[in-house]
Amino acid sequence: MHKNYNFTFEWSDDKIYCSELIWKIYHRATGFEIGVPQKLKDFNLEHPEVKSIIKERYKNKIPWNETVVSPSAIFESNLLKNIRIN
Repeated sequence: MHKNYNFTFEWSDDKIYCSELIWKIYHRATGFEIGVPQKLKDFNLEHPEVKSIIKERYKNKIPWNETVVSPSAIFESNLLKNIRIN
């Protein structure tokens, strides 16, 4: 797609991150939302390593209301099925 990876998880098409790409492909092609987008503030960001990364990426301007879709939200979608290929 010739897009840069979005390390700050902005919900845009200028740059894009992995689960955002998958979510948008499904949504635009089918209208289905696989996984529920959340706000950054809804995630547990208390682990010391996570706090360090957040501080490095955002400094003191954390976009708590930014829309984010996580890989686990997509994985847990009831619209998807696991298949086994032998």
